[in-house]
Amino acid sequence: MKFVIVFAALIAASVAALLPGATQEAQATIVSQQADISPDLRTYSYSSQTSNGIAASEQGQLTQPRSADETAAYATQGEFSWTAPDGQHFSVHYTADASGFHPEAAHLPVSPVA
Repeated sequence: MKFVIVFAALIAASVAALLPGATQEAQATIVSQQADISPDLRTYSYSSQTSNGIAASEQGQLTQPRSADETAAYATQGEFSWTAPDGQHFSVHYTADASGFHPEAAHLPVSPVA
């Protein structure tokens, strides 16, 4: 499922590059991409990198198989990074599971300790 979402996003970016007045940023190309989904759909991983310095990778493992009344659930971990127009590099590491999405990055605000 995650692979389909990433693939759709990359296709959308490619189409945007063809639009009149597209910026140089919108004309970025895919430098590398990899995806691996186990035959039993219990694990997956993907990674991609574009010519403008955007990179993303993720690995996931099935934690709750799909049943008649519940959807499948995965525990994932990954990271993504990019370079801002001012040249500053940003990187986010995260986990996502039944308790939600948990990003960690130097540029993200931290909630006060209670």
